[in-house]
Amino acid sequence: MQLVKTSRDTILRPLQIVSGIVERRHTLPILANILIRKQGDEVSFLSTDTEIQITTHASVGSGGETAATTVAARKLLDILRALPESADVTLTLANKRLTVQAGKSRFNLQTLAAEDFPTVAQAEKFNAKVVLPQKALRNLLGMVHFAMAQQDIRYYLNGLLLVVENKSVIAVATDGHRLAFCQIATDQDCPKQEVIIPRKTILELQRLLEDKDDPVQIEITGNQVKIGFDETELVSKLVEGKFPDYNRVLPKGYKNSFTVSRDVLQRSLQRAAIMTSDKFKGVRCVVSPGSMKVSSTNAEQEEAVEELEINYTGDTVDIGFNVTYLLDVLANIKSDQITIALGDANSSALISVPDNEGFRYVVMPMRI
Repeated sequence: MQLVKTSRDTILRPLQIVSGIVERRHTLPILANILIRKQGDEVSFLSTDTEIQITTHASVGSGGETAATTVAARKLLDILRALPESADVTLTLANKRLTVQAGKSRFNLQTLAAEDFPTVAQAEKFNAKVVLPQKALRNLLGMVHFAMAQQDIRYYLNGLLLVVENKSVIAVATDGHRLAFCQIATDQDCPKQEVIIPRKTILELQRLLEDKDDPVQIEITGNQVKIGFDETELVSKLVEGKFPDYNRVLPKGYKNSFTVSRDVLQRSLQRAAIMTSDKFKGVRCVVSPGSMKVSSTNAEQEEAVEELEINYTGDTVDIGFNVTYLLDVLANIKSDQITIALGDANSSALISVPDNEGFRYVVMPMRI
């Protein structure tokens, strides 16, 4: 039975969308496969790792029959990538084999039964729904995702807190040493919902969302989030646990603040970082009226010193930071200018941007 007949690029796109979460090695061999379902000319492609599930649809079916099978995701994707761009591709199912044919190239792939594929059970009712432009959600996640923890034993930090409340959507991420907060407005009035979305789901959304105005629909319930955009639907389990109270972490009332060029500060910190060691990424920042001095040293007694002119008239503050935490935020902010507010050498620094009132980044000091 012929499942698909279309151009190579038309089928490559949906396969690239669903293949991102497929694990190469898994305790269940069938999870290395994708589920292909055909109903007439509508074909759906589905992948899951049992925590996340991605489904996308394309009108690439051939014939009016209904069929379903599963096939190795990576092999199918690699075959299609290797074919000429202009090739016409057919996928045919016969005798538990999927045949991929393009011109005089033919590949026979082993399949596993569609009924054995473990799809994620979707919630019947969602407590909150909000619709945003794709680029708004992509930007919201992009402003905070870098502060998520990686493999922390405090599992609730290995994800991103999404808060839907009244007419705002808030994203917060922290690894215990720094915290990123971003808030955007929406015209929909939603009941308050707080959920922790796993790190892998957030990174996958960063890959899939595009910088365009097309709508993305977010639906939230107690243990699941469903995100739909274009012809794609992503369903993810949530992280259980109590996220730290971000309102207590965000400093208020700092009187020592200054605005500096993001690009100039980023380049200075990149140069200073060269003299830090792999284990100790500390830089010392001395902020005094008119100047900011950034310095670093290493075990070989080598030293880097950078001095920036700043418009600052406050107290002299001598403070240390992990340079990676500063470079992470500067790499993700798109603004030309950033504002840094300081308390004293033992207080966290607050970084904000003049053209985005909803963004805050807190980084704890480091003893140098």
